[in-house]
Amino acid sequence: MSAKTIDVVTLGCSKNLVDSERVMKMLSDAGFEVTHDAGSFSGDIVVINTCGFIGDAKEESVETILEAVQAKNDGIVGRVIVMGCLSERYRDDLIKEIPEVDRWYGKFDWKELVADLAKERHQTATYDRVLTTGPHHAYLKIAEGCNRFCAFCAIPLITGRYKSRPIDEIADEVRMLVSRGVSEFNVIAQDLSSYGTDIYGEKSLARLIDCIAVIPGVKWIRLHYAYPSDFPYDILQSMNSHKNVCHYLDIALQHISDNVLANMRRHITGDETRKLIAEIRAAVPDIHLRTTLMVGFPGEGEREFEQLLDFVKEVRFERMGAFAYCEEEDTFAARNFTDSIPDQVKQRRLDRLMAVQEEISLEIQQQKVGKILKIVIDREDDDYYVGRTQWDSPEVDPEVLVKKQSVLKIGGFYDVRITEALPFELIAEIVD
Repeated sequence: MSAKTIDVVTLGCSKNLVDSERVMKMLSDAGFEVTHDAGSFSGDIVVINTCGFIGDAKEESVETILEAVQAKNDGIVGRVIVMGCLSERYRDDLIKEIPEVDRWYGKFDWKELVADLAKERHQTATYDRVLTTGPHHAYLKIAEGCNRFCAFCAIPLITGRYKSRPIDEIADEVRMLVSRGVSEFNVIAQDLSSYGTDIYGEKSLARLIDCIAVIPGVKWIRLHYAYPSDFPYDILQSMNSHKNVCHYLDIALQHISDNVLANMRRHITGDETRKLIAEIRAAVPDIHLRTTLMVGFPGEGEREFEQLLDFVKEVRFERMGAFAYCEEEDTFAARNFTDSIPDQVKQRRLDRLMAVQEEISLEIQQQKVGKILKIVIDREDDDYYVGRTQWDSPEVDPEVLVKKQSVLKIGGFYDVRITEALPFELIAEIVD
């Protein structure tokens, strides 16, 4: 067991992953040998970056901590350290419940964590990090926190108020990552729509994207987690102005019923939502919209759910995920509504919604058969190279399986012809 080895384990979202990557760089600069999600606990120290968003994520975080503690008791690892959203929100309770953990840190206590572990302090650029996503793509976190305070969401309670990063700093990070071989940037924030309002006094997402799109070596930029209210329409012009800004937008809509949207405190109506989607698609006709919807929120009766189902059939999202409402303590919903919809009803609604979406997804995928599309290659499997189009974000969207006709480069961009469509995969061959 090496006293210089640290295994960092990341749970939760891509924003958490970026935090882990930054901590790993700081630890590496301090002289430690750092691994990420090694598959099994090993080494002297395990650092677990937890998620505290919803019930399932919190349960997974606690289970992972307990597994690490067991590994410590078995002599497999030396120390267990916990950071991230779960410990930011529940640190006092966790210290009492799991005393075997050696140290607890919040979501933003990176410097303290590294200082406590390292004998000497080393200066690391705030945006520098060890990439865990592969050599060619990275997540680019442009802001932290959220000011929206949706009724169901605990994220503002964990991360605090919205805080944009300066454009110059983000551009420097992009240049650094390009110099290391990154060509695809997935821009992330809890709320892209508010970017810049706190430091520039106006919505500045388009200004930021215009800046990084002209940096040499940036081949794809993809946008995640726009908020529908106060949507920055000028970002659509950026998509049309720059060939490397993907025609893709992740925008969580949650629902379409006016009653449910009001209960959720989403600051938008069903008609305004439909108008927004129509304007986005009119401005960028081939755009692929990814959204997230919620079933079972207080006030969603059968009528409201049928409205949501009809909305999905009407709008035909290219990409869609959904989940059932889970009450989170201290949120507006927990304080003001009763979670009275039975779990089996929520699950039945969720299953119906996703069954409809699977049919829609297959039909949209089938429209690509015969077309020539540009893809990036992510990895090589036994029978196929696996890639993605500009409309596919890593981990969450469909992949393109390319028949092995010739040797392809991981991270390389190629034109392929789509030969077959499945609901969540495309089969393709290289175009000579």
